[in-house]
Amino acid sequence: MIRTNGAHPRFEQGAAREAPETLSRRLGGGSPKVVGIIQARTGSTRLPGKVLLPIAGRPVLSWMLERVAAARELDEIVVATTSLAEDEPIRALAADLGVLCFSGHPTDLLDRHLKAGRAHQADALVKIPSDCPLIDPRAIDLVVGHFRRNYPRLAFVSNLHPPTWPDGNDVEVLRVDVLEEAWCLATRTFQREHTTPFIWDQPERFALGNVSSPTGHDFSATHRLTLDYQGDFQLIAEVFTALYRPTRPAFSADEIVAYLDAHPEVRALNARHLGSSWISAHTAELNTLHPGDGAPSPQVRTP
Repeated sequence: MIRTNGAHPRFEQGAAREAPETLSRRLGGGSPKVVGIIQARTGSTRLPGKVLLPIAGRPVLSWMLERVAAARELDEIVVATTSLAEDEPIRALAADLGVLCFSGHPTDLLDRHLKAGRAHQADALVKIPSDCPLIDPRAIDLVVGHFRRNYPRLAFVSNLHPPTWPDGNDVEVLRVDVLEEAWCLATRTFQREHTTPFIWDQPERFALGNVSSPTGHDFSATHRLTLDYQGDFQLIAEVFTALYRPTRPAFSADEIVAYLDAHPEVRALNARHLGSSWISAHTAELNTLHPGDGAPSPQVRTP
């Protein structure tokens, strides 16, 4: 198996729905159990089956799980796929790799994440989308480490509000009791499809934290390492071919940026998709966007 080394908030009256199971145990002292959830499916409309595309004889998801497993702050890793028959290859791959797998709702990711977390007795979840195969384990450790040091005071910590890491290093960690509250109250489709907007879009309600790139630079709009289009796949394959070594599999985001800057022909493979995000379709519905900005930037409360 791939493994790595206060009280519930009061729910508003007239909640949208009741929790499907009993709420998680009340917050206490000690270190929380933090479970990394890799959401994965084969039904992508832009690039079908993208997480199973082969790079050097291995599926993309296999490469990603190797990188996530290099993070030290996760207590457990779970692949959360859908209950659809078409995602049986993901379940089979997880079994072959010895990785825990959970099957849940095809489109309600809020529901899928919550039930996966409950199934593995998590105190907190780390949401990592499977379209981030080049994610830097250091990004995971920095975000989760910040969350652990401030547990249970902070409800949610990410590196996306505002983003500064190269696109494709998405890490969001949140307490399970906060996810339960979102499950009960979130009613908009995008809030449920993308799991966390109900939380990070209400900084006046939830205590939020953000971890910026330690480089001091903002690479979020200049370096795209996420997987949505064929050009993205070509770039990611080139990066793995150039930088991967069995003796050092978890090459860093800094190394990737340096490689792309030195090879503009590779960086150009997906340049037309820089800045592409689901957020652009929902700017009118989100509270924490600056006027004319395409990235959420809530006024987070940090230590």
